[in-house]
Amino acid sequence: MSNEEKETLVVASKLKNYIRSQSGMNTSASVIGVISDKVREMCDQAIENARNDKRKTVKDRDF
Repeated sequence: MSNEEKETLVVASKLKNYIRSQSGMNTSASVIGVISDKVREMCDQAIENARNDKRKTVKDRDF
């Protein structure tokens, strides 16, 4: 799946506001896709951890 086909998993305005409030810096539009990819990777690992524990619920401890 290409980056154009992947769903954005973060609220861009919230992320940009956070970065600006913490650093005074602007955020490139391309950052949103990268962050969504990182969130996907973390979720995939959490799903695997829940499966390994034979659960159907992903919990905070899975992250």
